[in-house]
Amino acid sequence: MKNEYQKLIKFNKTMGFFHLIQAIIMLVLATSIIQQIAEFSPVIIQSYLTFDFELQALVTETRNLFTLPFGILVSSFLFISAAAHFIIVLKKEKYEEGLKNGINKYRWYEYALSSSIMLVLISTLFGVFEFSALLLIFVVNALMNIFGLVMEQMNQKKDVVNWEPFVWGSIAGITPWIVILIYMFSNGNFDLVPWFVWAIVGTYFVTFNTFPINMILQYKKVGKWHDYLYGERVYIILSLVAKSILAWLVLFGAMQP
Repeated sequence: MKNEYQKLIKFNKTMGFFHLIQAIIMLVLATSIIQQIAEFSPVIIQSYLTFDFELQALVTETRNLFTLPFGILVSSFLFISAAAHFIIVLKKEKYEEGLKNGINKYRWYEYALSSSIMLVLISTLFGVFEFSALLLIFVVNALMNIFGLVMEQMNQKKDVVNWEPFVWGSIAGITPWIVILIYMFSNGNFDLVPWFVWAIVGTYFVTFNTFPINMILQYKKVGKWHDYLYGERVYIILSLVAKSILAWLVLFGAMQP
């Protein structure tokens, strides 16, 4: 069993380098090589009420707050993932101790940060530019991942699984996507929706929904998932595959008209 933990630590190290190499390539492309990506900086706005003396009524105004360094933030998505893998390698004793109790807190903290950044970037591609809306999307998505941590904390070495954190996390997770879909379908001209928009939506739901499926299989102890370490390895593979595909789709989505 000790050998299995050592293999997982080496596996984390390898995956960390895969994430890091992609992140560096992406950062170089986004800042110096592909000018279109470097120039793509959505303007984040703030809405507020002001009194119009001519109309004698409160009206909604907007102000520009800042521009989003899109390409840099896409690469940060992978840099964060790489950092999490390397932290696990450095904290291997605590990582191993956690796995023995059926928990990996590093995973959930990393997901909470990296996936929330990515979801904010995706939201801007769909036209969500209001700062407060993006802040809520970030926080709600982060909380979805924290519910994943709570799920593992509440069910350590228990025969009867408490699924409440999973249920609440699922509700939190779907909410930002409801907001994105509202923006997406409010246009109504679906034939004008660029290909990359459909690709991003499809990729997200196919790949990222495999994470909760992996959790279900873990706690249902289906087949090889009876061993928590098998589910941990699947999480690591899913993280690389899903994040790599989505990150490149989103980055090159910024090049589209």
